[in-house]
Amino acid sequence: MNTEVDEQQATDDDSTVDRLEREGDIAADYLEELLDIADLDGDLDMDVEADRAAVSIVGADLSQLIGTDGKVLEALQELTRLAVYRETGERSRLMLDISGYRADKRARLTKLGEETAAKVKETGEPIALDAMSPFERKIVHDAVAAAGLESESEGVEPRRHVVVLPASADD
Repeated sequence: MNTEVDEQQATDDDSTVDRLEREGDIAADYLEELLDIADLDGDLDMDVEADRAAVSIVGADLSQLIGTDGKVLEALQELTRLAVYRETGERSRLMLDISGYRADKRARLTKLGEETAAKVKETGEPIALDAMSPFERKIVHDAVAAAGLESESEGVEPRRHVVVLPASADD
């Protein structure tokens, strides 16, 4: 074992976590100010998940910050990422969730991926799903892979969608 390599890895991991925690702090400050301006009550929770900063806002009625199909949430996430970029000079992959919207959506999309994979296994025919955002497609791709099948994205934005493929004959 090379302890120098292990120590360097630990230092790199610590600096990554510190950087992501700083992103979360900047994002939280920005979002607190936004909530104050909009006269909305919400509690902020910061975390580091899968090598990205994650900020959640929970509160009474924050549905106007989610919008139809999460479009306002997406816009707020981009604005928050810009606020982080302005402070750090580095592009952020920060994820914003409001009132558990993304967590609920993740659960629904995982179920969709699992159910679609089961149908494809049963019929042996590929199934194309409706258009989705990159975030949504990633969740479906992961669920399909966990079910033992492959999937691919087809089309161009905003009509890019997932196609779940049957197992190949050599599997």
